Amino acid sequence: MHYRNGREAKNGDKIVQLNMTTGEINAFGVLHSAVPGNDYCNGSIALIQNPQTGACMCDCLHVDDVAEILTEKGLNKR
Repeated sequence: MHYRNGREAKNGDKIVQLNMTTGEINAFGVLHSAVPGNDYCNGSIALIQNPQTGACMCDCLHVDDVAEILTEKGLNKR
């Protein structure tokens, strides 16, 4: 299982799900119930305040990778 950017996906990861067409963030939470060997519609996202959302690994990024991108773009500071 791998995220959109190629990073290995693991249950328990904090993730951001991106809209497959617009790239907007759809969900943020903890990946669970994902089964190795499948990057599409595999697992679920335990959201912090919203109902559970399904997770396609190819539409997700690890939260640490999002933070790194924001830092690279200079968007990590107010």
